[in-house]
Order: sequence, then C-alpha cells, then structure tokens
Amino acid sequence: MTSEELDKEFKEAVERVNEHTEPFPADFLLRLYAYYKKATNDYGRPNSRKQIINAFKTNALFQVQDISEDDAKKEYIKLVNNYFLYRA
Repeated sequence: MTSEELDKEFKEAVERVNEHTEPFPADFLLRLYAYYKKATNDYGRPNSRKQIINAFKTNALFQVQDISEDDAKKEYIKLVNNYFLYRA
C-alpha cells in the first residue's frame, strides 16, 4: 500500500468514526484517540476537564509511543474496520 493509499484509507476511517452517531465503548475510544494522535503527529496534552480522563488518555498515548505514524494509521484503520464489521 502506498503512502497516498494509506492516507486516503485513514481519512475514510476517521470520517466513518466522526459520522457515527451512537456512543463508542470507552476502551475503544481510548485506542482510537492514541492511534489518531500518533498517526497525525499531534502530541498536544489531553485537555479534558476531568483529571482522570486526562490520565487515561496519557496512558493510551504512552502505550503507542514506539510505533510509527504509518503503523498508527494502519492500527486505527484496523480498529475501525473491525468495530463496524462486528456491529453490522
């Protein structure tokens, strides 16, 4: 898969998540959050009003610190595809 194809597939997965209207499970959201942040090279601090949520987000980011941006995109895509596959 070329870089352009990966970027396109990643953007489509992000759109699919953003268009979904039902709530996602919290653990799924944390994994999406971490892979998205890593894939987009966005290392801004979590900014929830609740410290416990920031702690969970920080932990999720810590768990993906050793993977590449492309691998983060692939994992994000895989998570989204699996989620919607099992809910169809």
